[in-house]
Amino acid sequence: MAGRMLSVRFPLSLGLTLGTMASAHVLLQRVVPQADLAVGAGMVGGLTAVAVASDMTVDDVGLAKRRWGSGLRWGAAAAAIVAAGYGIAALIPAVREITPASTMSWQSTVLQAAVVIPLATVIPEEFAFRGVLFGLLQRQSGRRVATAVSSALFGLWHVLPALGGGAANASAVGVVGDSTAGVVLRVVGTVLFTGLGGVVLCELRSRSGSLLAPMGLHWAINGFGELFVLAV
Repeated sequence: MAGRMLSVRFPLSLGLTLGTMASAHVLLQRVVPQADLAVGAGMVGGLTAVAVASDMTVDDVGLAKRRWGSGLRWGAAAAAIVAAGYGIAALIPAVREITPASTMSWQSTVLQAAVVIPLATVIPEEFAFRGVLFGLLQRQSGRRVATAVSSALFGLWHVLPALGGGAANASAVGVVGDSTAGVVLRVVGTVLFTGLGGVVLCELRSRSGSLLAPMGLHWAINGFGELFVLAV
């Protein structure tokens, strides 16, 4: 990255990265949930400062311009697979039955998918988990450790959302119930599912060399998901 601040050692860089992410997560989930765009922008800004202070390059965070084409191709292919999956799911009666009815209009859904999800979720989370965190860990301990640690933390990142509302949780309640055991199953299932999803996202990041690839898949899962709920 252009310009360098005082270089910091790996433990401090990692601590600042995790601290910035944790602070943003608590703010978004428990303090100011309506300020998702501002919190997302703040997290990206804070992590950018950490990356610069840690002498990370654009390659380290997956944003090298020479890799944009590869990232777009991998991301588009992954998004197409997700779109096909949602299309098939929409044809299955059992899936339609457990999918809660959307309370949003088409206009609100499109705005959510095209603007809010990319700016409040996809870009901040990918820059955090597959960008700065992955880059720091890969530089220090290699790709496998970077994948394992960032994916495990990505799974844990979804504990608080799993305890809240939303269409995904409503669907899960329809399957496992809302008892204490049901909540535990929902949270554990969410952590495992998103942790494994993190592995796939890291693999896309590694194979394409670009953060654009996992961004494409991440958006497709969330963005097409909003459209799927509205359509069925």
